[in-house]
Amino acid sequence: MAAVKKIPACADVLDPAEPTLDLPAVAGRLGAPVTRVHALLQEGRLVAVTREGVPRVPAAFLDDDGVNRFVPGVLALLHDGGHSPEEMLRWLFAEDDSLPGRPVDALHGHLAREVRRRAQAMAL
Repeated sequence: MAAVKKIPACADVLDPAEPTLDLPAVAGRLGAPVTRVHALLQEGRLVAVTREGVPRVPAAFLDDDGVNRFVPGVLALLHDGGHSPEEMLRWLFAEDDSLPGRPVDALHGHLAREVRRRAQAMAL
């Protein structure tokens, strides 16, 4: 019998008003089975929070095509720099006047490469 892997989810450090999606909703947006979402979480390509006892993915990590193409790379850079999932989320969802806005929102526009550069610099 194969061991069942736990679905990784960290403490909810997001603003309570921040939209999140449960894993079946993420799977629906991706057009994939929920086990694919589990794999993305286990691989560190997505991060989930536990909200009301349920793992939930920040909606800002997705766009019309599925997982925003910059999210997995930025998460990997931050992870490689020794940041915990909670620290990653705090940084991504914190207002940054120099962008302007939040890094997670900048991943959806022309400042995505700047966010990636900053995440890389944080890892050093």
